[in-house]
Amino acid sequence: MEKIQFQAESKRLLEMMINSIYSQKEVFLRELISNASDAIDKIYYKTLTDENLNFNKEDYYIKIVPNKENRTLTIIDTGIGMTKEELETNLGIIAKSGSLAFKTENEIKDGHDIIGQFGVGFYAAFMAADVVTVISKALGSEQAFKWESEGADGYTIVPCEKDGVGTEIILKIKENNEEDTYDDYLEEYRLKSIIKKYSDFIRYPIKMDMTSNRLKEGSDNEYEEYTEEQIINSMVPIWRKNKSELTDDDYTAFYNEKHYGFDKPLKHIHISVDGTIRYNAILYIPEKIPFDYYSKEFEKGLELYSNGVLIMNKCSDLLPDYFSFVKGMVDSEDLSLNISREILQHDRQLKLIAKNINKKIKSELQSLLKNDREKYEIFYQSFGRGLKFGVYNDFGMHKDVLQDLLMFYSSTEKKLVTLDEYVSRMPEDQKYIYYAAGVSNERIAKLPQAELVAEKGYEILYFTDDIDEFAIKMLMSYKEKEFKSVSSADLGIDSNEESQDEINNENKDLFDFMKNILEGKVKEVRASKRLKSHPVCLSSDGEVTIEMEKVLSTMPDNQNIKADKVLEINIQHDVFHSLKTAFENDKDKLKLYTNLLYNQALLIEGLPIQDPIEFTNDICKVMV
Repeated sequence: MEKIQFQAESKRLLEMMINSIYSQKEVFLRELISNASDAIDKIYYKTLTDENLNFNKEDYYIKIVPNKENRTLTIIDTGIGMTKEELETNLGIIAKSGSLAFKTENEIKDGHDIIGQFGVGFYAAFMAADVVTVISKALGSEQAFKWESEGADGYTIVPCEKDGVGTEIILKIKENNEEDTYDDYLEEYRLKSIIKKYSDFIRYPIKMDMTSNRLKEGSDNEYEEYTEEQIINSMVPIWRKNKSELTDDDYTAFYNEKHYGFDKPLKHIHISVDGTIRYNAILYIPEKIPFDYYSKEFEKGLELYSNGVLIMNKCSDLLPDYFSFVKGMVDSEDLSLNISREILQHDRQLKLIAKNINKKIKSELQSLLKNDREKYEIFYQSFGRGLKFGVYNDFGMHKDVLQDLLMFYSSTEKKLVTLDEYVSRMPEDQKYIYYAAGVSNERIAKLPQAELVAEKGYEILYFTDDIDEFAIKMLMSYKEKEFKSVSSADLGIDSNEESQDEINNENKDLFDFMKNILEGKVKEVRASKRLKSHPVCLSSDGEVTIEMEKVLSTMPDNQNIKADKVLEINIQHDVFHSLKTAFENDKDKLKLYTNLLYNQALLIEGLPIQDPIEFTNDICKVMV
């Protein structure tokens, strides 16, 4: 029996395809099942033009038969089969796709599309098999043929017997080695998991005999094994069903079945687009944050299918980072894939799908915010930090997309509010959107710096996330209203500036003396316009606030960036009179008071005291 050499390429090319094109060996089964599905599709298309043929879908299936004893795995289909010439053409020439040729010749345009494009998927079988045997009988043919190959050295074709039209592919599975456990491809439940993962939505039933246990008849505790043929795949994907046929429970069941999360999704989004590019998608907004969401280990992305076949577990290009919490899948017939069907060519189709999905997610979140505030707040507690990081990231490129989704706790409403709600309530004389930053709402509410703003009746937004101020600095303004920290040097609230300047001038020597005592710690000491009942506070000049300094100091690449701090003194407080008296009569006591007030201001801000022992000794000195 003469061995025929492969016509197109060398042993080196076949070895490269087997070892390099596919990232995971298990995809060989996906490729062979996809080819089997194509073979059945071809009969379907033949029936459209041949009145002598009928297509009864119940007669068509794919069957997987593992045999541990013989170390064989057989993939059987009831498709169109291949003649001797087609075996030579389709399997004898590497990268010759019979499916692509059939698709072109028959001008296939409807949604019943054929999967195969490149003609290399069949050769993935050699990743798991030493010998590949193909027995095929073509539709309308009396004679079957057997094609067999051990790899790049060539193949043989001989006549054989076969009942019925279709193809059987018999893989002689390799022996285990140090790197791979090929026995897995002979295990029923491993095969089932691979089929469910990649080929669950092939439109024809994929059958396999599954072994289970049951109680022996007449026995209470003795079990016996039995084998039963099961259909492994779901066949009709949920995303191809009419939305009117589906309930919330159906979407939740799909969410759980695909292990998108262990919670119950807050909202599902079902998209069907049939335009410039055709695609279906089912997206979910989870209720709870994944345990690794804010870690380097978290991988964003949607499952990507091409015509019902899983191509990528996590296609990160379909989601921007700020919507990385979204789970789900996308299925399209129009994607440009590489020859392994594993890697996307980054083309305009993918970008268009991603752009549309991005708009849809934002629209659905806005709808949730407007129509189901309670659910939106549950979502925001889990994922709001990511939205705020999205505003800050990429130099604020996405701030216009995200600003209307942001929420912050309000000093007056005592709940989360949007920026739009805040601005809509602003009095006419209010120039800025005021905010205060701290570790908790309770701590912020007691900040001395907020006294003047609160006295004016202005609403204050509370920032408790470390990203908040950085995001707002990038946002800069909302609806032409700038953001202003209650700790800023200039609050923009009308006051008697001349009177304030006079007070600072009158007490210039006192304040300069205190500044010298705190040399290197504060930029300035001055009379406060904002304090009403508290004796002292720290404010900041410049873009870096005290809260931002605290966040930056915790970062690994800490650049030792400091806020320009100003020590503000309440001249209406009794403490100020003590300072003046000490300045006139006892400079040592003034030094003691100054250090105490500075450390007191640090404690109010939640900043560490440089020398706690000295601080406690200073308190004792005041007490005696």
